[in-house]
Amino acid sequence: MAHDSETPSHHTASLEERIQAAVEREGETSVVLRARSLLEGGYEGEDFLRVVGGPHADGILAGAPSLYWPELWGARALNYVWSDAAAPAVIAGLGNQAWRVREMCAKVAALWSIAAPEALTALTKDDHARVRAAAARALAATGDATTQDTLEALLRDPDKEVRRTAQQSLKTLKDALS
Repeated sequence: MAHDSETPSHHTASLEERIQAAVEREGETSVVLRARSLLEGGYEGEDFLRVVGGPHADGILAGAPSLYWPELWGARALNYVWSDAAAPAVIAGLGNQAWRVREMCAKVAALWSIAAPEALTALTKDDHARVRAAAARALAATGDATTQDTLEALLRDPDKEVRRTAQQSLKTLKDALS
């Protein structure tokens, strides 16, 4: 699925601007599928890596270890361009070994209302506070009455920001259910 698309402004343009330019060149479906491919561990060519990674992609392209960055950038791109065809990859990404990928997939799930109650509930026990907070937001966006107990348990989280997010998420959920 790799395409070479020129993105000369990857050092100065915002991610949103780079994604929009890619959509204008390739079409929304293509950009979504390429972002999904990155999230799934695929390779989409140097130019697309520059689109989603911006100037940070240059380090990887120069030989630095890629670690989880392309997967994270693929997930992050889905904040700006979307199709339900990406939902299975986002749900799978909730179980990624890299906490930053899990966090971003939870954020994408919240934004696009991707229901994945089991995976999101599991993330409320993640080792990383940012992942737990993102899971709480996603559960509030996609949950039902059964989600309330999970969010209430986060009110006792050891991290203050998680507790604060759980309180806000619980209010959001209750408002949505009333």
